[in-house]
Amino acid sequence: MTESESLAGKKIFITGGSRGIGLAIALRAARDGASIAIAAKTAETNPKLPGTIFSAAQEIRDAGGTALAIQCDIRDENQIEAAIAQTVKEFGGIDILINNASAINLTRTESTPAKRFDLMFGVNVRGTFLTSQAAIPHLRMSAQAGRNPHILTLSPPLSMKAKWFKNHVAYTMAKYGMSMCVLGMAEEFKKEAIAVNALWPRTAIDTAALAMIPGVDTAACRKPEILADAAHVILTRSSVDCTGNFFVDDEVLASVGVTDLEKYSVVPGTTDFLLDFFLD
Repeated sequence: MTESESLAGKKIFITGGSRGIGLAIALRAARDGASIAIAAKTAETNPKLPGTIFSAAQEIRDAGGTALAIQCDIRDENQIEAAIAQTVKEFGGIDILINNASAINLTRTESTPAKRFDLMFGVNVRGTFLTSQAAIPHLRMSAQAGRNPHILTLSPPLSMKAKWFKNHVAYTMAKYGMSMCVLGMAEEFKKEAIAVNALWPRTAIDTAALAMIPGVDTAACRKPEILADAAHVILTRSSVDCTGNFFVDDEVLASVGVTDLEKYSVVPGTTDFLLDFFLD
């Protein structure tokens, strides 16, 4: 498996890619000429959350990629299997899986309803595990064909420091569940040359989901494109050599000589950014 600077011809499956970070990653790959399946729930326009699987697919085509819009709730294993099967039928396989879909609820223990707890664990942990499970046979075939298969999960480095748990135990456990999938699967599939890595932002990222959290100043955030560019660097690395890492966006970009991050600022000239969770 050799490194490449392009994702041209790659067959990519992204969960929750109708907006935000997932869509930004899709559009960066589309500019290379990749084929991208957007598997997300939003099929109808929501005034509070712009973007649907169909609008995302059109943006991908406009950017130069091939797109497949699939309505899919990754809490349902049957829908996952059907979405993976549809992608394989349409594209002829899968080379890259992006586990992007995630639910967030920043509440303390006594303020976390069972419904919200179940949503976060259903989407974040169960969804990541089952989507990866369904994609593995196709990623294995990608490896056998020398197509450099990757799983990239949007989750943080693991840490057992109590400060990351105390204000939102349920959310932290759910995000760390995604990260544990990375830790375990990277080692499990290393000999088969299937790369499994995590990517996390240094700062808060301006997305529609973040805007719905009270008190967040999006002016102190960076744009989703910083994660898209970092993901592109990771996904073009050799799946044999680049696996089991918990990457942080600015460190990935610095590794390829990109240290001026001004273009990613929501407000030009910002120096005091709102830091994301889970990073010291």
